Amino acid sequence: MNSVTRIFDLQAHIRDSFPLKTDLLAGKENGTWTRYSINDYIRISTHISFGLMALGIKKGDKVATISGSRPEWNFVDMAILQAGAIHVPVYPTISESDYRYILTHAEVKVVFVSGWDTYRKIEHIVQDIPTLQKVYAFRETEGVPLLSELISLGIENDVPEQLEAVKDSVKPDDLATIIYTSGTTGNPKGVMLSHHNIISNFLACEHILPFGDEGKALSYLPLCHIYERMLGYLYHYRGVSIYYAESIATIVDNMKEVKPDILSTVPRLLEKVYDKIMANGLKLKGFKKMVFFWAVHLGLHYEMYGGNGWYYEMKLKLARKLVFSKWQAALGGNLKVMVSGGAALQPRLAKVFWAAGMPVLEGYGLTETSPVISVNNFSPNGVKFGTVGPIISNAQVLIAEDQEILCKGPCVMIGYYKEPELTMAAIDETGWFHTGDLGRIEPEGHLKITGRKKEIFKTSFGKYISPELIENKFKESHFIDTIMVVGENQKYAAAIIVPDFAFLKSWCARKEVPYTTDSEMVNVERVRKRFEKEVSKFNKGFGATEQIKAFELLDSEWTTDSGELTASLKLRRPFIQDKYKQRIEKLFNKGED
Repeated sequence: MNSVTRIFDLQAHIRDSFPLKTDLLAGKENGTWTRYSINDYIRISTHISFGLMALGIKKGDKVATISGSRPEWNFVDMAILQAGAIHVPVYPTISESDYRYILTHAEVKVVFVSGWDTYRKIEHIVQDIPTLQKVYAFRETEGVPLLSELISLGIENDVPEQLEAVKDSVKPDDLATIIYTSGTTGNPKGVMLSHHNIISNFLACEHILPFGDEGKALSYLPLCHIYERMLGYLYHYRGVSIYYAESIATIVDNMKEVKPDILSTVPRLLEKVYDKIMANGLKLKGFKKMVFFWAVHLGLHYEMYGGNGWYYEMKLKLARKLVFSKWQAALGGNLKVMVSGGAALQPRLAKVFWAAGMPVLEGYGLTETSPVISVNNFSPNGVKFGTVGPIISNAQVLIAEDQEILCKGPCVMIGYYKEPELTMAAIDETGWFHTGDLGRIEPEGHLKITGRKKEIFKTSFGKYISPELIENKFKESHFIDTIMVVGENQKYAAAIIVPDFAFLKSWCARKEVPYTTDSEMVNVERVRKRFEKEVSKFNKGFGATEQIKAFELLDSEWTTDSGELTASLKLRRPFIQDKYKQRIEKLFNKGED
C-alpha cells in the first residue's frame, strides 16, 4: 500500500527510501550551490511549522508564498501543509491589483516573499489586507523579518506532540492548496486541490521517468504553477535530486554545471534554445556549415520507432556523432528526457530534439486537473508527434459532441474557492470537468489538441477559425517569435506579428541590410517583403478562409511585464485586442482582398 496519502508524507517516504541522499534539494546563491539532505529538509520544515503554530496559525488557515523557485519554497510548502494550513502560492510576476485580490479573497494570514524583488510589489497593499498578520522574506529585505527569525521562533516553541496531532488530523481529501489561475480575463480564479488530487496525479505520471534516485532534475519553471510543483513531488517520491536554476538567463550555464537527467520546460524555451543553436550554425563556414545543416535537415524528418528505415537510422547515427553530440554537451551531456507542457509544442522541435538524442515528452493538463491529463511516454507506442500522448492511467477523457475535451478522475479539483456557480459551470452534474479545449483521440489512443473552445471565432461569412491552430503553425517560422490571429466578424483572418529580432538581425547581416533599431527595421521595405513571403509560405497549409490576408509587424517583444502574456506564457487575447486596437482596425481597413 502507498505510504504517501498526504503531501507531507513524502518526507518520511524519502527518509525511509533514500536516507543517504545528500543533495535532495539544491539552490545557487552568490555563485555557490547549497545542497540539502532529507534530514536538513525535515528539520527546517518542522521548525517552520512550529514557528507558524507559535504565530497562531491553525488548521485551515491560508499562508501564501510569492517567490521564484528555490529550496526555501519547499521547506515552507511542507511546513504549511503539515501544520494543517493551506498553501496559496502566488506568481511573482502579477499586477498589484491581482495581489490585492488574491491575498484578500484567500484571507491570507502570513506571506513569504523571496526578497525585495517580490516584496516591493506588495509593500503598498500589505496594510489593506485585513487578515494579514506577518510577512517574512527568504533574503535580506529592509523592514521585513527573515525566514531564519521564524525558524528561531519555532526552535524556541517546539511542540512535537501537537504537530503530530495536527498531522494525524489531516485527511487525503482535505484541501491542500489554492492556486489562482492567471486567467486571460477578469479576476483570477482560486483552484482548490486536495492532497489526494495531487498525489494521484504524480503517481500516474511516475512512468515517465527513465531513471531512479541517481537522477538529477534542473528546475526553472515557477513552483507556484501546479505543473512544476507536481513534478517536484514526483522527483521527491522517486528520490531524484532537484537543482534550482538561478534564472531563465542562466539555464544553459546551470545545465553544464548540474548535468541534469531531466528538464521540465515550456515550448518557448525549446524554441529559444533551437534558435540559438541555429544562429551558431549560421556562423559556421564551408564543410562544417554544410554538415551542420545536413544534420538539422535529417533531424527535422525524424520518425519514431525507426519509421524512416535502416538507411535513415545509419545517417542519423553519423549525424549524432558529428553534430548532435555537441548539442547534448551544450545542455550538460546527460539529458535523458525533457518534459514539455503549458502550450503546444511544434512537431518539428520535438522531432529535431529526439533526433539529437534528447527526447521531449509533450503532455497536457490544467491547474484544475492537478495538472496532467495525458502525456507522451517511453512505453511501446507511447509517443506520437503532434499529440499530447495517451491518457494517464487513472483519468478518463470524453470528447463531447462539440469536440470539447472532458475529464473525470481523482485529479479533478474540488472546485473554485468561494465560486460555487463557476464550479458548477466547470464540472457538470455527472462529474465531467469541461476543459474548454478542443481535441480528438487518435486511432492509437493519443490525445490531440485542436484548439480552444472560447478562442474559436467566426468571420463575417460565418466561417469558423481556430486561431491557435494557425498560430502554432506560423510559429514554426524562424522569423516569427509570437503571433496572434484576429478577424472575428471580419471578412478575413489577419494577424499581428512580433518578429524574432535575434533571427532578424542575423538575416539582415547575411543579406547586408544595415540594422538600426527594432522599431525602424519592421518598417524597412525589404524586411516587410520577406515577412510577406513567409506568411505566403505558411498560408499554403490552410484553406482559403483560414489564410492570413493582412498582417502588422510590431516593434517589441511580448512579455508578462508588458501585459500580453499570462504568467504561464499564454496570450492574453482581450488585453492584446485592446492594447493594439488601432493597429488591428487598420488590418481590416486596407481594402478587400
